[in-house]
Amino acid sequence: MTWLHWVLFAIALILITLVMVQESKDDVKNTFSGEKSDLFKNQKQRGSELFMARLTTGVSIVFAVFAVLALVII
Repeated sequence: MTWLHWVLFAIALILITLVMVQESKDDVKNTFSGEKSDLFKNQKQRGSELFMARLTTGVSIVFAVFAVLALVII
């Protein structure tokens, strides 16, 4: 494995961690029952939630760029 693969692997682990740390907007009981609540539908992200969402988006873009680079270069 080259250094690019190791960087891609590290970015993937960071992305997985960021997604797992974020709070879910769905209730656990609704997840298994299939119901969809509209209670928090129009609620905007603020503070740390907004920061985590933007950070996750940025890391996912970086991951996509490195994945394409890994395919093109190697």
